[in-house]
Amino acid sequence: MALSPESMPEKPFDFSVPPPSPIASGRRSCVTNDDVLSEFLQHSLRVPDLVLPDKVFPRQNFIDNPPKLDFQLLSSMETDSLSNILDSIARIGCFQLVNYGIQAECIRSALASAAGIFQLPPEKRSAVTRSPEKLYGFEEVHGEEDGEGEEFVWCKGEVLKSAMQTIWPVGYSNFSDKIETLLSEIEKVAEKILGIIRQSFPPRTGYENGMIEGQGAIGSRCHLYKHNRAEKCNGTLRYDVIRMLIKGFDYSHALSLHVCDGSSEFHVYSKKGWVSFCPDKDALVITVGDQTQALSGGQFKHVIGRPIYRGEEEEYISMAFLYSPPSATTVAAATTTARVDPQKGNTISLSQQAIAAIVLTLVYYILVYLYNKF
Repeated sequence: MALSPESMPEKPFDFSVPPPSPIASGRRSCVTNDDVLSEFLQHSLRVPDLVLPDKVFPRQNFIDNPPKLDFQLLSSMETDSLSNILDSIARIGCFQLVNYGIQAECIRSALASAAGIFQLPPEKRSAVTRSPEKLYGFEEVHGEEDGEGEEFVWCKGEVLKSAMQTIWPVGYSNFSDKIETLLSEIEKVAEKILGIIRQSFPPRTGYENGMIEGQGAIGSRCHLYKHNRAEKCNGTLRYDVIRMLIKGFDYSHALSLHVCDGSSEFHVYSKKGWVSFCPDKDALVITVGDQTQALSGGQFKHVIGRPIYRGEEEEYISMAFLYSPPSATTVAAATTTARVDPQKGNTISLSQQAIAAIVLTLVYYILVYLYNKF
């Protein structure tokens, strides 16, 4: 049944919006509160401006050539001349050595054979690439740009020999023999130089037991570098410096003897600064390692040295021999290894011991029988 208009209520629903609630006289508006909050955050969360230095590396300083030490006159050298050498080590961490008694042909032959190492293709090098667990072999290219140098770390040992003979069966034995011959001559020179330095400082027990026995057991090593003509003058050096600052030096050593004849400059980096000079022809540049720093009580600082080539040839080869003197523990271990070499199978097994015991017993009874009879 339909409803008549008169029977319907006048206002069945009221949809009007209720009036806003009154604002207390003591409160601020929302806009005012936002301004106060923003100002508070701006002052309390302000991050200080970080200003980085323009140059990470210190300015390069060219210096006069370090003094030269005549190896043949070392035993009869005057005190003043030796003081100049020690002063050079304390100032820049290096000096030059001449007349060191190594035949030039021996060095040239080793350098010529080393060139073949860097001719191996990348797919073969990958099997003998350096890693934190394997401190020998090829170093990865230092940068992505063309012209960066290449590096190969050589050491004595059957593991490296076996790996290299697999990827370079024709030339590695000849190369390794020449490097080992040169290393033996270098070690004789380094041993005498380190003996002179040791005489200038009192014996240090911590040096002998800690540095030498802990690190010297790895023995001396040879770092071979190929320098391209397009190589940046300090690219290789900066790479080693960054590596030193991040994870320290991979190889503990007392002295580093650099064979870098024909180099245009020689750069030396240390925490004291960065210096460069022009090395003399046919001179060995000797830099200080961490073991010598420990020996001197910090007077001689560990430095990084690298030759720079700017000649007309397409590539140059240089070598750095890292010398570590053997300790008494190392010598004893080497003597034991020489007597019984596990890699050669010269260990005495239990069956061999049993056979030896039976033979000795039979010999004993035979001797007793002969003695009683005669």
